[in-house]
Amino acid sequence: MRNLFLFLFRFRGVLVFSLLQIISLYLYVTNSSYQRAAFFNSANTYAGMLLARRTQVTDYFHLAEQNQALLAENAGLRQQLFRPDTTGREADSVQIPPDPADSLHRPRYRRPAARPDTVVLALQKLAALDPAYPLIPARVINGTLRNVDNYLTLNVGSANGVQAGQGVVASNGVVGRVKVVSEHYATVASILHSKVLVTAKIKRDGTVGSVHWPGDDPTVALLDYIPRQNKVLRGDTIITSGYNSIFPEGLFIGKVESFIKEPDKNFWTVRVRLGVDFTRLTYVYVVRPRAKAERDTLEAGTGIKPEGEGKQ
Repeated sequence: MRNLFLFLFRFRGVLVFSLLQIISLYLYVTNSSYQRAAFFNSANTYAGMLLARRTQVTDYFHLAEQNQALLAENAGLRQQLFRPDTTGREADSVQIPPDPADSLHRPRYRRPAARPDTVVLALQKLAALDPAYPLIPARVINGTLRNVDNYLTLNVGSANGVQAGQGVVASNGVVGRVKVVSEHYATVASILHSKVLVTAKIKRDGTVGSVHWPGDDPTVALLDYIPRQNKVLRGDTIITSGYNSIFPEGLFIGKVESFIKEPDKNFWTVRVRLGVDFTRLTYVYVVRPRAKAERDTLEAGTGIKPEGEGKQ
C-alpha cells in the first residue's frame, strides 16, 4: 500500500493532467451535437472492426452448431415449398391443351409470370425484391442482454444502404431499429431497449397496442393499451400493425403468455413471449422502409412520434 501511495504521489502531475483531459473530452463531446455524432460514428467503426475480427475467430469454433441451425432452417423452407398435401405447389410451366385449329396439334407451354423471390421473416412471407420494403441481409457480430438499453452490432453499414431508423427483423420475429450507422457497421437498439416501442396488434381481432420491454426477462415483453373490455386469450398472436412504414404489417412479434386485470388501470397487463431468441440471434435483415416523407411531415404537425421511439 505504501508503494502505491508513493507511486501516485510521484506521478500526481501526469495523473491529474490525464484526468482533466478525460473530463474535457467528455464535456466537449456531450455538449456538441456535431462532435457527439462524429465521436459515436468513429467509435462505431473501430468497435465494429474489432468485433468482426473476434467473430471470425469464434465462428470457426461454432461451425458445427451453425451447420445444424442452417440444416433445420433449410428443412423448414423445403417443407413450405413441398407440402405433403400438394397445396401451394407451383409447376415450372403450364401445359396448354392443343388448339383444334392447329393441324399439328402440338402442345404449347406458357411460363408463369415472373414473381419476386420471397423470404419468410417473422413468420411472414416478404418479397426479397419488393421495392416497397427492400431487404439487406446482415450478421450480428455483437450484442448485449443484461442492460436496460440493449444493442446489437451488425456487419453492414451505409455502404450497403443501411440508414438510421430502419427496422431489423429475423426469421422468427421483430428484432429492433437501427440507431447509429458507419460505413461498414450499424448499431441496433433491439426490442430489449427501454426506449424502443413497436406498434402492434392482436392478430385474432385487430386490437392495437404497443409492445415494449419491461427490463427484466429478455424473452418477455409487455403489450400495453389493450382496453379491459376487449377479450384477450392466452396464446394470441401479436404482430406488427403496419401503422408505420418501418415494419410491414403482419410481422410476428410474439404470443400472449399471460394477462391480468389491475384494479387501478383501464387496460390489461399483457405479457408476450417474444419470438426472437436474442441469446442465439445470428442472422437478420434490415428492412428499408418505403418513402414516407409526406407522412412524416403530416404527422409531425400533430406531435405523433415515429414507431420505435419512446420517451426521451
